[in-house]
Amino acid sequence: MYHYLRNRRNQRHFPLPFIENFLPTKHCHWPFSTFTVQTPNANPSLEAVPSNFHAHSPQRPNLLSTHNLTSTHPAAPSLDKSPPFDQNTLNDIISSNKIITSYIRSGDLSSALRVFRNMTVKTTVTWNAMLAGYSRKPGKLTEAQKLFDQIPEKDTVSYNIMLAGYVQNSDMETVWSFFNSMPSKDIASWNTMISGFAQKGAMAKARELFLAMPEKNSVTWSAMISGYVECGALELAEEFFEFAAVKSVVAWTAMISGYMKFGKIEKAERLFKEMPVKNLVTWNAMIAGYVENCRAEDGLKIFRIMLRYGIRPNHSSLSSVLLGCSELSALQLGKQVHQLVCKSSLRDDTTACTSLISMYCKCGVLDDAWKLFLETKSKDIVSWNAMISGYAQHGAGEKALHLFEEMRGEGIRPDWITFVAVLLACNHAGLVDIGVRYFDSMVKNYGVEPRPDHYTCMVDLLGRAGKLVEAVDLIKKMPFKPHSAIFGTLLGACRIHKNLELAKFAAQNLLNLDPQSAAGYVQLANVYAATNKWDHVARVRRSMKDNKVVKTPGYSWIEIKSTVHEFRSGDRVHPELASIHEKLNELEKKMKLAGYVPDLESALHDVGEEQKEQLLLWHSEKLAIAFGLIVVPYGTPIRVFKNLRVCGDCHRAIKYISAVERREIIVRDTVRFHHFKGGCCSCGDYW
Repeated sequence: MYHYLRNRRNQRHFPLPFIENFLPTKHCHWPFSTFTVQTPNANPSLEAVPSNFHAHSPQRPNLLSTHNLTSTHPAAPSLDKSPPFDQNTLNDIISSNKIITSYIRSGDLSSALRVFRNMTVKTTVTWNAMLAGYSRKPGKLTEAQKLFDQIPEKDTVSYNIMLAGYVQNSDMETVWSFFNSMPSKDIASWNTMISGFAQKGAMAKARELFLAMPEKNSVTWSAMISGYVECGALELAEEFFEFAAVKSVVAWTAMISGYMKFGKIEKAERLFKEMPVKNLVTWNAMIAGYVENCRAEDGLKIFRIMLRYGIRPNHSSLSSVLLGCSELSALQLGKQVHQLVCKSSLRDDTTACTSLISMYCKCGVLDDAWKLFLETKSKDIVSWNAMISGYAQHGAGEKALHLFEEMRGEGIRPDWITFVAVLLACNHAGLVDIGVRYFDSMVKNYGVEPRPDHYTCMVDLLGRAGKLVEAVDLIKKMPFKPHSAIFGTLLGACRIHKNLELAKFAAQNLLNLDPQSAAGYVQLANVYAATNKWDHVARVRRSMKDNKVVKTPGYSWIEIKSTVHEFRSGDRVHPELASIHEKLNELEKKMKLAGYVPDLESALHDVGEEQKEQLLLWHSEKLAIAFGLIVVPYGTPIRVFKNLRVCGDCHRAIKYISAVERREIIVRDTVRFHHFKGGCCSCGDYW
């Protein structure tokens, strides 16, 4: 294959690699593509092709050829002759064809069939329109075959439509047999076959057809490139992209998606910049790629740029952006996206509404999520899962379980994700016995096989409740090899209950599975620190250094007027640091008068008590909350987010702060949400 491409490149009509020949061009506005490789277009001049478009053969450019006319009228003349038709009859045929096509596009096959049957004269275009309707509809392949057999004069388009129907609704052996039986084949025929094999992951067969294909267009190259990207063969995709005679927007976008999929962000950025034409799918690929590669902030930035170009987002764009908002807890942008959805045709779209529900839950606005859930007209399993999971994350275990039972009452069958949310709800509410019952019912009552996520929830549920032996027994009974998260969860429970023996067991297994796991070292060091074994803490830290393991630094952030302010423990760079320290000192005095005593066990350093208190006072979440108290108007909840678990002293201190300042404070850590109000936390000190 490589030699074939190399030889082809040396021919005159192949350009040099595009990087040397194409300069980055200014963004052009272009019709948005919904191209998919299932229904390729034979026209090489089109950059983007709608997925529901079937190219007509260039050999039959006329809508009405007399030998393509058929009649169901009893007095119709022989089909070999060319009967004279007046203009009114021709207009009626054209009008009926348009009506049929319109019904088919809207999915109303019955109405299209009614018009079709009432037509006394039909053209091949008429038959092809109906055939396209049947061949695309799942479960209608048999009807499509019968209709195909009835077409009086089949043209290449008829065969191509039927071929595409076989690709979508049948096995490739049947497709291959039909392809070989076709009396004539055009570019669309070959593209359909190549795309079909690419969709099935049979790239060797697709490449075989590619090499045999007499003439190729941009769709051919795009199908091969997209196929290799989907199969994970990025190097082969790059090779085809380099040698492609014509690079369509689909090919460019496929490569960008591939680079993002494999974390090659710089290459994706370079291609995006160099693309001569971008469509909505291209922008979506960049937004989703950034979010999936933990660069949500860049994803949101490029979304804003897309809007400035006047490009209207679809549900895919909004889903990625809302996921990014959730990760960054960018509530203000999330609300703006909500407004976009309300003003667009997506306001009743279940996927868009579910993304919004999830965003509000993850940004700590549970009431708005619930309101939106109630307003969602058509709820699917994903919608229910999002709301149940939201309640679980916020510690509202009883509400989550009540909603689960309501979902069952609606006749919606739970899936494995539902049970992750249910077990999480039991875990955060400390409902151990109920959680065990739900876990046992998964297979017995619902046929849902437990996955690693379910076992992780159960180990956490048992471990937090102090049932460490039961948690270890469950791990040993798992039907598959435990992954690192299982032992990380057990190690966290050992830290809570100061069980050194099991902590060593969990840490050793965790580090065997993931030698570079900073969490394993840190959690073990924390267990030693909690029991004042500072020599062991030092040994663990030396081991980390020797193995070049870097601890993830803890930081917290708060969003103020669409600007995210980030704080690290002992922060020295924030411009308002002097005011923040002054506020913290004021809070410390008020809290101690109210009965607050610093939890020195949370200061994991072997230093004096006074220095420990200072270190605790400057923890990142306290800095963020103090800043929030300064700038967030009274009556508005202060929302702070942390990339690690909130420590015991901060949890205790924030309860006092909420009381002495009479403010509602919402903190999200890696485990759950904590709603502090009036000196109490929604977790009931169980987290």
